Amino acid sequence: MHTSHDEPQLHGTPTGLGRYQDYLAEFVYGGIDGSITTFAVVAGSAGAGLDSSIILILGFANLLADGFSMSVGSYLSHQAERDAYEKNRQIEYDEVDQLPEQERDEIREIYRGKGFEGELLEKVVEVITADRDRWVNVMMKEELEMIPSNKPALGMALATFVAFVIVGFIPLLVYVLDYAFTIEIARRFEISSGLTLIAFALIGFFKSRVNEKRAWRGVLETVLLGVTAAVVAYAVGHLLEHWLAG
Repeated sequence: MHTSHDEPQLHGTPTGLGRYQDYLAEFVYGGIDGSITTFAVVAGSAGAGLDSSIILILGFANLLADGFSMSVGSYLSHQAERDAYEKNRQIEYDEVDQLPEQERDEIREIYRGKGFEGELLEKVVEVITADRDRWVNVMMKEELEMIPSNKPALGMALATFVAFVIVGFIPLLVYVLDYAFTIEIARRFEISSGLTLIAFALIGFFKSRVNEKRAWRGVLETVLLGVTAAVVAYAVGHLLEHWLAG
């Protein structure tokens, strides 16, 4: 279940985050995906009554494979965004060179729509079109509504993977302890559920910081999404186990 790149676009920069805004956003959505998908695997396995060793195999397989898949998707998405900007930017350079009067008229129409007219409008057009780079930058922003992305594709992918693995490991923690140290922990699924709910709440809180929404809303949305996925997975695992056993 991938949620990170289907989330609404972020607006503004929350106070105190500064240049880490983009990384935090990627970390948050990677963490949401990691915790939800891994807990869904744990819930489905628990519903089917599978042994801890099987849960660990399925959980870690999901954790690493799905985390890698998400990080690759993040890299390709950000790289494609930058490539699209550069491609359209080059097209604008070509049009400015080959069709200067037509492009100048487009600048004129853009600023006429902003309320400029008469001599002031012509002065604005003259200043903008006097510099080729400035001219193209204005066309990119005002006509195509595209702005350059300074997000490093590799850095975004790494943030996604790290978040997915770290937060996604939480539902598996009690099973690792149980299996590695033969502690024989009772009610493993209930403990895993409790730890994961805490993780949902924390990641939801950070999500609200990134999106500049009320904290309770971010927490509630993330918890409900995670719980719903887990309930569905548990029910499917339970039903399949009884169906296949019968």
